[in-house]
Amino acid sequence: MAGPLQGVRVIEIASIGPGPLAAMLLADMGAEVIRVDRPGPAAGGLVPPHQDISRRGRRSIALDVKQDAAREVLLRLIEGADVLVEGFRPGVMERLGLGPDACLARNPRLVYGRMTGWGQQGPLATAAGHDINYIALAGALGMIGTPEAPVTPLNLVGDYGGGTMLLAFGIACALFEARGSGKGQVVDAAMVDGVSLLMTLFHSVQAAGRTKPRGTGVLDGGSHYYGSYRCADGGWISLGSIEPQFYALLLDKLGIEDPAAWPQHDASRWPALKAELAHRFAQKTRDEWCALLEGTDVCFAPVLALDEVPGHPHQKARDAFYTQDGLTQPAPAPRFSRSAPERPRAPVAAGTDTEAILRELGYGDADIATLRGAGVG
Repeated sequence: MAGPLQGVRVIEIASIGPGPLAAMLLADMGAEVIRVDRPGPAAGGLVPPHQDISRRGRRSIALDVKQDAAREVLLRLIEGADVLVEGFRPGVMERLGLGPDACLARNPRLVYGRMTGWGQQGPLATAAGHDINYIALAGALGMIGTPEAPVTPLNLVGDYGGGTMLLAFGIACALFEARGSGKGQVVDAAMVDGVSLLMTLFHSVQAAGRTKPRGTGVLDGGSHYYGSYRCADGGWISLGSIEPQFYALLLDKLGIEDPAAWPQHDASRWPALKAELAHRFAQKTRDEWCALLEGTDVCFAPVLALDEVPGHPHQKARDAFYTQDGLTQPAPAPRFSRSAPERPRAPVAAGTDTEAILRELGYGDADIATLRGAGVG
């Protein structure tokens, strides 16, 4: 498969959340990714495997790695791999005989990517948790919401922003280093660490003594010029008119003849000005506001429902989405001028490629028949 990671082989131990998305990103960029699923029907999950976009771009082998024969198959796969991705709690892979020491003994060049919420050590390392807990401990949740209470965001901040992106970046760094050193290493990617990095700007703001109570600042819903407003048809629009020239343009586009009555940085006036903007935006439909403001330096965008996103003219112009087997999904990104990746393979069910992968490893008919009864399905 073409792409900047062509020639890289990744073994993904099936998990949920940020691990699969990291594996998808690697596959999107041309890496050969083999997903190791459990045998039998898929457990849990929000959607069936063939509709799970995060499974796209790779083949699947079904292995019960608690069985010796299946574990040996996995170790043989690891021998020819560049990367392993796993998302269990600390110690689980070691108890299975598949920890970093065992895997690096079979393949000293292996990059062993570990995805957890709390990290591999620390008093919370083995505790259960979810996105909301990681962003809480990293200080992000406490800054999102109204003055009365935090508001729970989608699990984008901890799972994917803090987890997937940190893991994918760590793997890319370790792969680069291994090309020179010839040695693999462990990448300990923790969601709580990733969220802390995402909060870098706000640590700077705190150091400068400029933090405000939740829901009263520029970026968290306190200001009138950075937020969302409801329109006459029930749709919503978003504003981000932070810079003074963008704010001045907003006032001009809205026909406000006395800008002095709309002081941008007087926080005591923000509630009243927000109410006035809410009244004004409620006078026209979302499409009418788009006709007036979209594409200008007001910093404006309609608030789209998910099914509207692929059809927006900007998304269409960038070929940002494609449809495969009836499933509309984001296209691989970022874009590359020379080593552009191909369209990913559609997601497949667990074990779809088991026999083909076993044959690539040198197993014959008799071996495969024996393995079927020993945790390989």
